[in-house]
Amino acid sequence: MDTGGIVDRLRSIEEELRDLAYDRLREAAGGDAAARSEEKRVLQARRAVERAIRALDGPGDLDD
Repeated sequence: MDTGGIVDRLRSIEEELRDLAYDRLREAAGGDAAARSEEKRVLQARRAVERAIRALDGPGDLDD
């Protein structure tokens, strides 16, 4: 099974989640309590995607 394509897609998703988390963090800094809660959920999802990348790609740098 070739996992390279899946890993590439997961890396793209991880980047999107990272950007979304930064957006929500900025909103939370402006006083939006709901954005803070959403930022936490997005970070949790991002960490799960990072674990999937490591599981499929083996040890290594996520920024390849």
